[in-house]
Amino acid sequence: MYVVAVICIIIVLVVLILAVGTTSKAYTYKHTVDPLENNPHLEQEKNQDEKKA
Repeated sequence: MYVVAVICIIIVLVVLILAVGTTSKAYTYKHTVDPLENNPHLEQEKNQDEKKA
C-alpha cells in the first residue's frame, strides 16, 4: 500500500517538474517579427484597397 502511494507521489512530482520546466522555457523564448517594409502581402492589400475605392 505504501509502495503504491510513494510511486504515485514520485510520478506527480516528475510531471510537476516537467510542466514547470516547459512553461519556464516557453516564457524565455524570444519571438521575432519581420519588418513591414519587406512584406509582399502588405503591397497586395494596398493594391486591393485602391481597386475597391
